[in-house]
Amino acid sequence: MKSDKIKNWPVKERPRERLIAEGAERLTDADLLAIILRVGRGTFKEGVLGQNAPDFAKELLKEFKGLRGLDRAHTEDLRKVPGLGIAKAAQIKAAFELGKRVQSKRLTALSFESSTAVAAHFRPRFIGKRQEVVIAVFLNGQNQSLGEKEITEGTPTQATVYVRRILEEALHVSAAAIVMVHNHPSGNSEPSAGDDDTTRRLLAASRLVELVLLDHIIVGESDHYSYSDSGRFKELEET
Repeated sequence: MKSDKIKNWPVKERPRERLIAEGAERLTDADLLAIILRVGRGTFKEGVLGQNAPDFAKELLKEFKGLRGLDRAHTEDLRKVPGLGIAKAAQIKAAFELGKRVQSKRLTALSFESSTAVAAHFRPRFIGKRQEVVIAVFLNGQNQSLGEKEITEGTPTQATVYVRRILEEALHVSAAAIVMVHNHPSGNSEPSAGDDDTTRRLLAASRLVELVLLDHIIVGESDHYSYSDSGRFKELEET
């Protein structure tokens, strides 16, 4: 039977040493989380037993139903877990945020030639979000990114989009076109009446300042909705 203490494990079985020797991609979610935690938890009262870091990591993944649940959990919820104080909770949240930022930095090399590519790029950014988040992406004449701006973060069912702010940001970077992207925390990517209204207003306002609204993409759990691909832009213009 393997010892509870990692220092008593064979070196080749310890998560940190395995990461160095084999590469991070070879480790399980629990192994990687154990490295972030660094240490487990000691013996606690009320029947909570001590655990080494790998066992503690497995327990956390089980309790929060995997990495996605762990990411979605508020810091206060994490700190309620015996042995998971402010330092460890902060380390976990920081690790998730770094991963999302690495993903977002790839945007500069992305050419916005398909809604599928855009949705695939932004989906990791929306993981764990409980509210709708609206992001405007500004493009040059070759559909290459000039930058992006998070316009608003709303409720689980809607977000107030300030069309004027989107246009101001676009003109500031001398953009030729705009792609608006937002998530539906429910997982359903079908547009709402509010989404249609926002898109209609942005379409009209963009034309006034000679900008092109290339697409409005709604990112769901496993799929996406593209106003451009679906022909909905034309429908909105006719209503």
